[in-house]
Amino acid sequence: MENLALIESFSEFKGDKNIDRVTLMSILEEVFRAALKRKFGSDDNFDIIINPDKGDLEIWRNRVVVADGMSEDDNEEIELSEARKIEPDFEIGEDVSEEVKLIDLGRRAILALRQNLISKIHEHDSTNTFKQFKDLEGDIYSAEVHHIRHNAIILLDDEGNEIVLPKSEQIRSDYFRKGESVRGIIKSVELRGNKPVIILSRTSPQFLEKLFEQEIPEVFDGLITIEGVARIPGEKAKVAVDSYDDRIDPVGACVGMKGSRIHGIVRELGNENIDVINFTKNTQLYIARALSPAKVVSMKIHEEEGREDGKKGRVDVFLQPEEVSKAIGKNGVNIRLASQLTGYELDVQREGVETEDDVELTEFSDEIETWVIQEFKKIGLDTARSVLEKDVSELLSRTDLEEETILEVQKILRSEFED
Repeated sequence: MENLALIESFSEFKGDKNIDRVTLMSILEEVFRAALKRKFGSDDNFDIIINPDKGDLEIWRNRVVVADGMSEDDNEEIELSEARKIEPDFEIGEDVSEEVKLIDLGRRAILALRQNLISKIHEHDSTNTFKQFKDLEGDIYSAEVHHIRHNAIILLDDEGNEIVLPKSEQIRSDYFRKGESVRGIIKSVELRGNKPVIILSRTSPQFLEKLFEQEIPEVFDGLITIEGVARIPGEKAKVAVDSYDDRIDPVGACVGMKGSRIHGIVRELGNENIDVINFTKNTQLYIARALSPAKVVSMKIHEEEGREDGKKGRVDVFLQPEEVSKAIGKNGVNIRLASQLTGYELDVQREGVETEDDVELTEFSDEIETWVIQEFKKIGLDTARSVLEKDVSELLSRTDLEEETILEVQKILRSEFED
């Protein structure tokens, strides 16, 4: 293989990857020096001259002339008789520079050299891609659908970089066709072997926050700050906003006239219902706002440090009976989001319901397991009568309880009133 052919094999990649001249020279020299070291044991006495633009490559070996029979290292020393074959007037002690042809390295070494060259180019490209996308973590990014798999969508950006959108990072209603543009945030970038793996997410709360920055000028400019985001992707989200400028209504600015400003975000997220509320450092008021549209009568906050679930504590929230279902929301979505947003475990209770004709579920903790009671409380059922008034089919659809468990609980509660 001629020198030019090796350089040309590099050029195949140079044109695609836009590797700069300095890096090109460095990679080529590194590869050739490794080949020389394998062949001659050392590359210290070699000069490598590369002109990648023209495809020129010269390798020169520098040796010192010694008397015949006195050479101790054939790589660094050359006997006088051999030196005079190159130039007849050489004398002992002089330096000899002799060009080394690639063919002298042997066919196997040349093939290995070319493979090493390709490998180094790929490695350089992967490292650059990793650094580029590592700096983009947490930012919105767009790419086109290239391939659809059952567990992920493979995307390609304008530079041909592969980005993965796993099923777990897709909104439930997402449906994309090949060639369609997809937006998300760069959730993570890691090197697996020498290959960068770039994960895109559309379910992250940060994606919603970044969409607010893109779509709402006051958020982008910093006039409105996002203090908290809680999401159940594709279903509902709550966003707490604030502004240091009293002249700005942060909620109104984010929502816009008749929802005009937030409509684009809702559409991007598959019609995800977004509640925007005013942030406040007043904990009680913040919790009350987070539970909207329900109207809270009162609450009792129990601060608890060191909880395993990371919550700040537990809050007993008291509401009128007709407001409980609003606070809980369909399938418990509203209260789950309010809990995520505020950082407290919220326990909804009916105001003034506890009478002689009813009993708190916690009174049955000796007969009913705590986790079962919690399942009922999640959907706003905290008294015996509230559970007995519900059909089994409704309880099955709104809790994770089995029919046998529900029937057994109702039997226990019914016995209380029969007695």
